[in-house]
Amino acid sequence: MSDSNPAPSLYAAREPIFPRRVSGKFRNLKWIILAVTLGIYYLTPWIRWDRGPSLPDQAVLLDMANRRFYFFWIEIWPHEFYFVAGLLIMAGLGLFLFTSALGRVWCGYACPQTVWTDLFILVERWIEGDRNARLRLHRQQKLDFRKARLRLTKWTVWLMIGLATGGAWIFYFADAPTLLRDLVTLNAHPIAYTTMAVLSFTTFFFGGFAREQICIYACPWPRIQAAMMDEDTLVVGYREWRGEPRGKGKRTEDSELGDCIDCMACVNVCPVGIDIRDGQQLECITCALCIDACDDMMEKIGKPRGLIDYMALKDEQAERAGNPPKSVWKHVLRPRTIMYTSLWSLVGFALLFALFIRSDIDLTVAPVRNPTFVTLSDGSIRNTYDVRLRNKHGEDRRFRLSVAGDPTMRIELEGTPYESVIVPADTAQLQRVYIVAPKDAAPSNAASTDARIWVEDLGNGERAYKDTTFNGRGN
Repeated sequence: MSDSNPAPSLYAAREPIFPRRVSGKFRNLKWIILAVTLGIYYLTPWIRWDRGPSLPDQAVLLDMANRRFYFFWIEIWPHEFYFVAGLLIMAGLGLFLFTSALGRVWCGYACPQTVWTDLFILVERWIEGDRNARLRLHRQQKLDFRKARLRLTKWTVWLMIGLATGGAWIFYFADAPTLLRDLVTLNAHPIAYTTMAVLSFTTFFFGGFAREQICIYACPWPRIQAAMMDEDTLVVGYREWRGEPRGKGKRTEDSELGDCIDCMACVNVCPVGIDIRDGQQLECITCALCIDACDDMMEKIGKPRGLIDYMALKDEQAERAGNPPKSVWKHVLRPRTIMYTSLWSLVGFALLFALFIRSDIDLTVAPVRNPTFVTLSDGSIRNTYDVRLRNKHGEDRRFRLSVAGDPTMRIELEGTPYESVIVPADTAQLQRVYIVAPKDAAPSNAASTDARIWVEDLGNGERAYKDTTFNGRGN
């Protein structure tokens, strides 16, 4: 006998969230961070930096064609990728530090998904109105002219923001003014249009439609952050011992009601649609907008602010007993955060040290193994090497090569009778080098000997070297 009642669905359709406008110190802080981060992102490719006539003048440039990363006065070559690795390690340690101190604060204030979602919600509010107006428009079944006009206007502005976002990204990989002209005249490379289209669509979809779904389901950080937090971590929380029992009745000295009047302001401003009064939840991005909403309501009813606030689990028992909580700095400065800060600083100092001691000239030496050596007609032994000379200066430099290790050895450069060669500005030049040793100059019991190839910048006397081996001696 079959059951006439269908099985309940395991999945529910997403109900869009329409956060209400709120003002306060945390909302103002988020506006400042939004303006600064978006300003940096959109404007940085247009900043110019004079590096000389033969180098690009874009301050920040990922030059994939020439395998360079330019950041103002710093230039990173491919063999210096450890700088990028170090910056990524610092970013990870910084995220651990802020999470251990203040919870998911990165997600609430500076994550690109949060920043662009805030911007899209701002556009939506300007065009369709605040929360109640947007709710009425969403629940309106009939698609009339007004609803179509508002939706198309909103989507058009969102798409323009998406195009600006995708366009700004590709400007980091080529000269921005030149690329912009090529994009407008349809002369840019297809990869530029493809990248711009993909990033425009993802910005449009993630910020306009997916929103909190990215934070809750797509982002792995909510599942990882618990390992960085402990009972001293400051997170947004509800002082249940002060707010309960909640209700809308009048507060008197004999009233048993708590300070929470169940106005739902904290829920209505939440960008992920949770009720912070239910306790800590995975969805909470610690944006603190519920704090602003609750503080505003507490002032209106004449109650102290802080019913919803940044707090630590460790302070709960003390506050329930009526005692003041520990100071913020006692929560922030603890062994875990000090360890993260120390590691972050150590990596940062190591990168700075490596940056300041690196030479403006460099070389790599690769012995040619086929054959390992050649015996010339006069009986002398010759080894061949491919030497890559790097000139990191902004002008051409003449480099002189020499060999150390045995005074009888001499060096020869392919293509020139001299021991020096001109290396163009900011390039790596491959030079075929020969080292020749006389027939009778080697110890009879050695098949190879150590050798050191030196390169000297004849312009300023700067030197660098690489050790290698000379084969065939003693045979």
